[in-house]
Amino acid sequence: MPPVPHPDQPHRDPTGENLMVPHNPTPDENHFDWRAAEADVADVVDLDTARTRRTAEAVGDTHFEVALDEAPTRGGMPVDPPSPSGPSGRVPIVPVGWSTWPNIKHRIRQTLAVIGYRCGFHALRSPKYAILAVFWAAVGMFRLTGRQIKWWWVTEQYGLRQAAADANDPAMWLKLHREVKATRTWRFVVLCAELLTVAIGGPVIWATAPWWALALIIAGGTAFLAHLGRPDDRPIITPATVAGRFRRVNPDIILRAYYAAGLGHPDKAHQQISFGSTMARDPSGTGSQVSIDLPYGKTFDEAVKARGAIASGLDVAISQVFITRDPSSHRRHTLWVADRDPLSVGAGRTPLLRCKPTDVWQPAPFGLDERGNKVSVDLLWNSILIGAQPRQGKTFAARLLALYAALDPYVKITVLDGGGKPDWRKFSLVADRCAFGLAMTRDGDPAEIVLEALREIKADVQDRYERLSKLPVDVCPEGKLTREIARDPKYKMPVRLVVLDEFQEYFDLGDISKEIASLLVYLVKVAPAAGVGFVDATQRPSGIGGGQVAQQFISFRDNHQVRFSLRTGSWQVSDLVLGSGAYSEGYDSSTLLPSYKGVGILRGASDNTPTVRTYLADGDDAEKILVAARKLREQAGTLSGMAAGEDIAREVRDVLADVRGVIERGETGAQWEEIASRLAGRLPEAYADVTAESISAQVRAFGVRSVDVKRSGKALKGAKADDIDAAIQRRKAA
Repeated sequence: MPPVPHPDQPHRDPTGENLMVPHNPTPDENHFDWRAAEADVADVVDLDTARTRRTAEAVGDTHFEVALDEAPTRGGMPVDPPSPSGPSGRVPIVPVGWSTWPNIKHRIRQTLAVIGYRCGFHALRSPKYAILAVFWAAVGMFRLTGRQIKWWWVTEQYGLRQAAADANDPAMWLKLHREVKATRTWRFVVLCAELLTVAIGGPVIWATAPWWALALIIAGGTAFLAHLGRPDDRPIITPATVAGRFRRVNPDIILRAYYAAGLGHPDKAHQQISFGSTMARDPSGTGSQVSIDLPYGKTFDEAVKARGAIASGLDVAISQVFITRDPSSHRRHTLWVADRDPLSVGAGRTPLLRCKPTDVWQPAPFGLDERGNKVSVDLLWNSILIGAQPRQGKTFAARLLALYAALDPYVKITVLDGGGKPDWRKFSLVADRCAFGLAMTRDGDPAEIVLEALREIKADVQDRYERLSKLPVDVCPEGKLTREIARDPKYKMPVRLVVLDEFQEYFDLGDISKEIASLLVYLVKVAPAAGVGFVDATQRPSGIGGGQVAQQFISFRDNHQVRFSLRTGSWQVSDLVLGSGAYSEGYDSSTLLPSYKGVGILRGASDNTPTVRTYLADGDDAEKILVAARKLREQAGTLSGMAAGEDIAREVRDVLADVRGVIERGETGAQWEEIASRLAGRLPEAYADVTAESISAQVRAFGVRSVDVKRSGKALKGAKADDIDAAIQRRKAA
């Protein structure tokens, strides 16, 4: 309630408007009607409201029907609780939490857990509570004594006797004096009886009462006296759980935020924001949502880009504001404002821990979006790029998808980890081919294993396309792989998943990288349509190396359909992972907080671009899942390759002999372009992607000179037949 102005000074605001007219402009202090003055408080006008009204009248009506919240205080303001009614407006007869036996068990477990937590919390602090209770009980004893003395002395009558004396009314004063003396005598008798009861009854009870009764009396008395002595703002018992407080969101605040973000103007025709629904709590009870209609000409993309400004206008963190596309109109979207940061809460353990068989023809569970909705990703027909800074959960996210494929016993998996981390080692239980790191192992050179694996996959993809085109239409409609074909062993065309972690390492291995890069570019473009999916992760999305290999890295990176970017260092890197134009649409993974682990922006998996909290599967979880996956494959008879103990033979070509074989009789030499072309034509299984630069590097490694070779009057670099023969002789002699 606003303060009452002094009667002699009727309050006026700076504009000169008289906001209150007192009843008596010149009151006499002995005859002033205080009751009338107090009643007149109801006519006082709130200054802030009056000024806001006059400002609106001066510049046009910009009020939006609902009054703004009060100024936010520390901790925010509580919002209205969600309505328990359903769409029909009826409150359930039996609460949802007690409607089924699983819900009842969950509610009981939840209640017992909270009770147990509170008991432990308060038990640990009980000595502190006891000390505070004794202290405030002592204070309460003094306060109780003081109150009883004031009660005995009838201090409340002092004002009446003083008023009679000031009015020079001795008769009234004497009457009041006699009444107070009689009251004091009676109250003195009561206090004496109370004192005798305590003095005599206390020792008797102490001597005769059982210990538990004494404990109850002492505890009750201490609690009563502590309650009297403790100030209202100094609680003895600290609450174990605290209800959250957050900003109230109403239509006025939303309009203020959108206009401040430049998405419209309240005073211009056809530039006003409107609502497509009423503001309501979302079904999960974790935030508020409303449908927003932007002015004509404003788009959903503009709203996404202005998300930070909208969050500022709403006075919340940007991590609490989420904008979802409305399929009915490009100027309409749903605004959801979370009560708290939803990305700071993990999604929990992966459902794959049930170790049940999966089906790669169904989407893989990936995590939860900002609103707690389940997010899944299709592994089939897609290539998936995952990028992030180190230690942000990139490998965990890629491994999560690979684990889903591992539990489908009909999926052939290839795992190639350029980093050599322990995260992927257990995939040797199920992987057809795998290579870890770049150091030599008993299985051979990992780089050679990668090269041979990619060659084999390319040959398989080419063979699939040819065989699919020859199958009858009733077996293979539209010439595409089907679930029946993939799971029928007679066709030998199972779904395949290729996983590459830290794939940038394979682009920086020297000459061998040229062929690896060429194979990767071919496969990421062509293989998904043949049922060979890719999950590729890197911490260097900007590229590595130079020349043709660097260009192939960019081509490989940019040909992924699905992008998942965890936290990156800048918006430029975020755009490289999410794809060109993501930043201009308002998606920037560099704004994710460092504390978010396993949280990233998923683009291309669906019509929406959610921020996803991935499920957790740590090393122990992965091992448990992979052990179960191996058993499933053994039962289905689909264990193959290295996981089955097969020795994967790698054909090592004699480059010098192959090059010498393509130099025709009568030719003294050949240009590198000719050599590369002839090798690709005659030995496509080994040299299909060879280039002039790569074959030149391989041959020169044996000491063969690169010299000018004339063809059709044009001299280009190449190799002489005599130099190649000399190199072959030197090798034999060695």
